[in-house]
Amino acid sequence: MMFSSHWNYRVAQVSLLRRGKAQLWARSLTALFLFAPLALPAQQHFSGDKALDYARQFVAIGPRWPTSPGHAKAEEFLRNQFKHDQLEEDAFTANTPIGPVAMRNFIVRFPGKKTGVIVLATHYETNYPLRNINFVGANDGGSTTGLLMAIGDQLRAEMARGKTVKLLDGYSVWLVFFDGEEAIQSWTSSDSTYGSRHLAARWGKDGTLGRIKAFILADMIGDKDLDIQRESRSADWLVELMTKAANKFGYGHHFFQSEGPVEDDHLPFVERGVPSIDVIDLDYGPNNSYHHTAQDTMDKISARSLTIDGDVFLETIRLIDAK
Repeated sequence: MMFSSHWNYRVAQVSLLRRGKAQLWARSLTALFLFAPLALPAQQHFSGDKALDYARQFVAIGPRWPTSPGHAKAEEFLRNQFKHDQLEEDAFTANTPIGPVAMRNFIVRFPGKKTGVIVLATHYETNYPLRNINFVGANDGGSTTGLLMAIGDQLRAEMARGKTVKLLDGYSVWLVFFDGEEAIQSWTSSDSTYGSRHLAARWGKDGTLGRIKAFILADMIGDKDLDIQRESRSADWLVELMTKAANKFGYGHHFFQSEGPVEDDHLPFVERGVPSIDVIDLDYGPNNSYHHTAQDTMDKISARSLTIDGDVFLETIRLIDAK
């Protein structure tokens, strides 16, 4: 791209000479302990630890630029992760500055009960021009691949529970892992976003785009110092729903404190009229010094940030379902 709640109780000392009042106080405390958990249930959070573990395993593959052995390993990792789900492999050939390059998107479908689809997307490959510096893209591609894998685990578990399903009582949720987001030579409209341009065009032709209620792109949001910008071409109503979702958990200060346009995988969908939002943190390291460098490593991302991302994404899905 370019640019749990805790209770604190204090028990007063009671004189033995006022034993009756002490016994009444004790009974009151007992009732408080018994019923407080029912009145204020603990907030359930997304497992950022699981997302981080997936990211760690994925990044351990090493660089995964198109045409590399690491890229083939990344494809196999995704294939194995979703082999028991409704997985589609969307293979295509991209015309690039180095000639035709084989690329592959992965689409995982979790069917819902309402007519329509919410797409959660990321890219998974690393930057081709940085292939000689051991660029592993822990945040840039790795963190959000781990995030979507962990979201997939939650959706799969809800499907297995059958009647207790909540998220999939609404729209279907599709996870999309794009290939070729990064430029092969230098960023232009024709040398970038290969996978999203291919899929948006394909889905435009076969009518799939008309079924998409919201397209949510995740990019570079594993950063320990999470600061998600408001991408200016994102749909206002999706920004508002995501802000509401973030505020529910007290995460509002991590979202949309600055604004600007970003060229990313959402634009082929925006250009075709699909309601879309790019959820991206372009302030990575001091003065963005980790972005597209060998310093984009696992020690720069955190389970805490991925927990925030997962909580907000899943709550945003619920809000879209209720819209």
